[in-house]
Amino acid sequence: MSSENEKKADSFEEQTGVVDAGKEAVKVAEVEILSDEHRRSAERKLVRRLDFRLMPTITIIYLLNYIDRVAITAARLQGLEQDLGLTDGQYDTVVAILYASYCPAQIPSNMIIGYISKPSLYVGACVVVWGLTSLCTGATHNYAGIMACRIFIGLPEAAFYPGCCYILSRWYTKKELAFRNAIFYTGLLISNAFGSLIAAGILANMEGALGLPAWRWVFYIEGAITIFIGFQVMWLLPDYPGNTRWLSDADQRLAKVRLAEDAGEADRDDDDMSFFEGFKLAIKDPKILIFMVMNCAQLVGLSYINFFPTLTQTLGYGTTDTLLLAAPPWIFATIACLIGAWIADVKGDRFWCVTGWWWVVIIGYIIGLSTMNTGARYFTLFCMTVGYCGFALTLTWVSNAIPRPPAKRSVAMGLVNGFGNLGNLIGSFIWESQWGPEYHPSMIIALASLVFAFCLALVLRYMLRRENKQMDRDELAVMEGPGRQRIEEAAKLEGISFEEAVRRRKGFRYLI
Repeated sequence: MSSENEKKADSFEEQTGVVDAGKEAVKVAEVEILSDEHRRSAERKLVRRLDFRLMPTITIIYLLNYIDRVAITAARLQGLEQDLGLTDGQYDTVVAILYASYCPAQIPSNMIIGYISKPSLYVGACVVVWGLTSLCTGATHNYAGIMACRIFIGLPEAAFYPGCCYILSRWYTKKELAFRNAIFYTGLLISNAFGSLIAAGILANMEGALGLPAWRWVFYIEGAITIFIGFQVMWLLPDYPGNTRWLSDADQRLAKVRLAEDAGEADRDDDDMSFFEGFKLAIKDPKILIFMVMNCAQLVGLSYINFFPTLTQTLGYGTTDTLLLAAPPWIFATIACLIGAWIADVKGDRFWCVTGWWWVVIIGYIIGLSTMNTGARYFTLFCMTVGYCGFALTLTWVSNAIPRPPAKRSVAMGLVNGFGNLGNLIGSFIWESQWGPEYHPSMIIALASLVFAFCLALVLRYMLRRENKQMDRDELAVMEGPGRQRIEEAAKLEGISFEEAVRRRKGFRYLI
């Protein structure tokens, strides 16, 4: 066994706590995996296995999540307000009230998911509960009933998006994370496209079935599908690298090692760290506070999502045509999201790959403020939808900026996404029907919010660049004198240049 492989094996055992002198065959197998010859192949197989099981599962759940959440916007077009006797103000409150429970529940939920050992069971149970609540929405007969359903559906849904982003961060390295988060987020984007198509089919064909109005069938059918999928999630979703039942011991250890190498330390909390300690660490970090406000401003700027069919209806078409026209902008946004995330991973960029899309939305709002021409107005909808390509990478940026410890990272994601979704609550009241069909005041408020979010993102970029430069200075100080001599000697032994040896030695840096 070469000295290099011996060092890798020792490092492997230190990082994962694996010491098993009584099983020499297992130990040799682990060294084989970590050797240069086999490591890359084993890692590719592990990532591919995760991609084929983890990614489709959470993407499908997210698709159902938003279909259930925004089903009310499609139902509105087919008489929900009239049947339940809702005023415009009451409808706006029904849309907004979900976020009153959804936002604050994300913080304790992510604290729990970072603490428990079986997130697959926790997330699966939450999917079943929100599917059941969505189904019950179809049985409501008054304002109080639908308000109760909207409040309760926000609680189980709070576990999902930040929780799954945290689970992804426990499996993928920072250079793999943006594209996977984007694939995950396409569930939301596709749900807006296919949710409209599904709703169009139900509303067009189920009117009067079993004596019920079609809008009730939207909730019954979509809720039942969600409940079924929720039970499948409990065995499809992985837990953590140390206890996922469908991975071998060697794969579990390799998963730990690659994340430890990615951040320069093991991806685990101290034995005495509780999730309350993680919460205290998170709220003391100024970067997280800025992320929270930035995300809130961003979602105020993108709050049109809860009124998208209504905005599409301003083009002047009937209910079925309106829902069909609402689909192409979201399909376009899905493609743009995947391309943007791929660039983010290849280039290691976060700032421009998050904020650049906001300027496309701003251009769309400017066009919308300038004309009511049908073609231009429809083009505006395409510009608006791509704003969510930036939002898709927001928690990826948080994960890269708050890498360790995991308890702090999980709370940070809950705080940023929970507080950020207050923007959706605020935004529920800025798209007033009395401002339609132009919605000029709404667009001005949303545009100003995106500009404010961009300014906060600039502050974050400056802070991360400053911290990276400080780490450069610290490493340079270490490499002076005896440190430099050791690096030069190692470079000679390995047959590489001094610059290459320095590059290999370079430690963790924030992606900006």
